[in-house]
Amino acid sequence: MAERWWSAPMEGDGGQRVIVTGRDHMEKIIGSGKMPYLIRVSWRYEALADGMPAERDAELMGRVQDAFEKTFRKDKAAYLVAIFTGEGRRDWLFYTGNLNIFNKVFNRALEDIAETVPFEIEAQSDPEWSEYKEMKELTYIPEDEEEA
Repeated sequence: MAERWWSAPMEGDGGQRVIVTGRDHMEKIIGSGKMPYLIRVSWRYEALADGMPAERDAELMGRVQDAFEKTFRKDKAAYLVAIFTGEGRRDWLFYTGNLNIFNKVFNRALEDIAETVPFEIEAQSDPEWSEYKEMKELTYIPEDEEEA
């Protein structure tokens, strides 16, 4: 499956800019019906005046992001489909078919991160991928000719 991401700004609930990064080409996974659970992993950080993270937090978020991508690309227990950053919060959205297996792979992804990360994690049933579809409808940037 081709992996393509897009990023777009949108206005957050508090009126500040939120950068949304979404994953494209998820139709086959959605259609399979095998990933009905939405997992939202949230990290509330002390925001700069524009709502974005300070360099120290942004660097650690980048390392966490890399760990998620590497681990979940290898182990298809879940798909990372969206990242929201702004207004003092970063959210990673995953879809999974098994919450227990997701938990094990999630913890394995973070084994090499020495710092304690203040995650809040919530799971809900979303078999229609409504959250993903709404995010895509609001922010999608189509591939240009060179990407396709």
